[in-house]
Order: sequence, then C-alpha cells, then structure tokens
Amino acid sequence: MLRKARVGDVKTMHRIINSSSGKGEMLPRSLMDIYGSLRDFFVYVDEENDSIIGLCAMNIIWENLAEIRSLYVEEECRNQGIGRKLVEACISEAITLELFRIFTLTYKKDFFERLGFKEVNRSTLSEKIWSDCFRCSKYPDYCDEVAMIVEL
Repeated sequence: MLRKARVGDVKTMHRIINSSSGKGEMLPRSLMDIYGSLRDFFVYVDEENDSIIGLCAMNIIWENLAEIRSLYVEEECRNQGIGRKLVEACISEAITLELFRIFTLTYKKDFFERLGFKEVNRSTLSEKIWSDCFRCSKYPDYCDEVAMIVEL
C-alpha cells in the first residue's frame, strides 16, 4: 500500500536510508533531517506485516525545479513496480504544486529512463549543487551518480 509517510515511520525510514547509504546507494540522513522533510516522503507498506518496504521523497529545490531522492525498495521486493509507484506518486505531487521540471541523481539510469527521465550534464542543475551536493563527501570530483531530468 502506497501512502504518505507518518511521524511513526521516521525511525524505520532512518534505518533504511542509512543502511542503504552504508552500501553507497544514497546519502545518509539524520533523524532531524527526516523529521524536517517528512512531508516530502511517500512509503510503500507491506500490508501483511505492516512494514515499510519502500520509500521515496520529492524535494522542492527552487520555483521551477523538484528532486526525486531517497528512493529505496527492499531487495526482495524489487522488480514488482513498487519503485515506479513511489516515483510516480512524487511526480504527481510535484505536478500538483506546479513543478514541471523534476530531476534525480541516481545509480539506476535505466530505471529512470523507463519513467521518461533523460540524462543531463550535472552543471545544468546549479541550484542542486549548492544544496545537498555541496555537503557530500564525493563533491565535486568524485560524484559517480547520473544526473537525469524529466520536463512535463
């Protein structure tokens, strides 16, 4: 079941995000950061055991730009359309807010291409560089993520 994240989900989300970060799949997030951006997140819950098996956030970067970030689906649940549903929910929310340029930095280029994203030069995302990227240990010389954007 897809739904907006709730306060009671934060500690589980924190564990998932930082476990994924430890594998080099995404940036780590503090509890404070997750609480502060909780409204950005959707979660996918396994209804049988009421556990979060996926999550994704849509973050507003600027007046004309949003970011899809912190996408994660439990390994045993991948290739079932959960990631697609999470990203589509984030895109739908961005459209509701009249944000029609949406980007991501990803290691999953093929996945995002199937959703209509196109690869772009990272330098075209200058607003992003000065937010999360600036704080990343891989910035600026070692970033190995692919910058992708969809314009709706």
